[in-house]
Amino acid sequence: MEQTVTVIGAGLAGCEAAWQLAQRGIHVRLLEMKPEKMTPAHTSGDFAELVCSNSFRADELTNAVGLLKQELRRLGSLIMECADANRVPAGGALAVDRAGYARMVTERICSHPCIEVVRTEAEELPEGEVIIATGPLTSDAFSAVIARLCADEGLHFYDAAAPIVTRESIDFDHAFFASRYGRGTPDYINCPLTQPEYEAFWNALCSAEEAEVHCFDDKGVFEGCMPVEVMARRGVDTLRFGPMKPVGLADPRTGEEPYAVVQLRKDNADGTLYNMVGFQTHLRFGEQRRVFGLIPALRDAAFVRYGKMHRNTYLNAPRLLDRYYRLRGMERVSFAGQMTGVEGYVESCASGMLVGLETARRFAGLPPLDFPQETAIGALGLYISGGAVSGNFQPMNVNFGIIAPLERRVKGKRNKNAAISARALECIEQIARRDADGAE
Repeated sequence: MEQTVTVIGAGLAGCEAAWQLAQRGIHVRLLEMKPEKMTPAHTSGDFAELVCSNSFRADELTNAVGLLKQELRRLGSLIMECADANRVPAGGALAVDRAGYARMVTERICSHPCIEVVRTEAEELPEGEVIIATGPLTSDAFSAVIARLCADEGLHFYDAAAPIVTRESIDFDHAFFASRYGRGTPDYINCPLTQPEYEAFWNALCSAEEAEVHCFDDKGVFEGCMPVEVMARRGVDTLRFGPMKPVGLADPRTGEEPYAVVQLRKDNADGTLYNMVGFQTHLRFGEQRRVFGLIPALRDAAFVRYGKMHRNTYLNAPRLLDRYYRLRGMERVSFAGQMTGVEGYVESCASGMLVGLETARRFAGLPPLDFPQETAIGALGLYISGGAVSGNFQPMNVNFGIIAPLERRVKGKRNKNAAISARALECIEQIARRDADGAE
């Protein structure tokens, strides 16, 4: 009888898990409720849709997420292949044309002979091996299923998306192209503000009217996706040390660093759309137009998408999941993606990769690969499954702090991070060979 794994949810994690299983000859039944039923954050029926930024973040091996991406590439990640193929200029970061990228993922998944795509909402837990990758915006019906499985251990936080404007509506008399410190190509549009302009903007932002979000308070916001107005309320200079940091950006009109700056990053391959970097928000749409219009370069900006906020749900993973992202006590059920407490596109993809590979190993009667803490993929899984204090658990981005330290001393942070990455990639090469050989 043909072996089948049901994957629920065709986001980044679900698609990666399905792809890894299918590539190893295992039949996958992939359930996806879009476009028949949409969430508050999704706009397309395509798979692996990016609902917030179009950036997969830093791509250098001296950065933990850069290491994680390289590990995924060496293991044959579908998500990374499609992201690389739809890359748009973003300095040292990997940013993508979000529509082209999602379309490519969808086409690859739908054309794989071992993947059966079923466009339906899951309302009950299927029999057999199941991977739940429904994401933080899981439907109410299936959220109830998860709540029963997890004995009400679920948690939540709030996530916000940044606005997108058209390039042609940007006033380039008050903007310039540059990358910070002149590194790489000048891919960002920089919108400088003087001190009086910044202070007027900050005051307007702090007093602007927010959209109503049920049960929202500032404490329920994940630090990595902090709305800009919440950040502003922490102090007049908070934004100048955060998303409006001017360091390393010289205004060609003056030759000096501006008092504050808003950076815009290309959002599509044609370069007609740009998103406001770090400007996640849940202000009312009219307030966004008014307040962001105080930025000189954006006085007449045409917004094709306003920022918005939504509630995200994630599990108390240290209590519920093992290192393979399996549900303790019901090992036929695995979770993948943001719901597990990994935060970020690449981290979600990594969880799907690990679940897909380890599930395929079990189906083949082979021992687990057991990604070690020396790798970014392994460190993330180990942290999620028990490396955090479960009573104070919140979503985690990959970072060098959770990866096993070097046994030798290396001088300099960048040199140390590069050495950790080199060691990790050696481990990944060994894991890839073991997986290909089907032997320990």
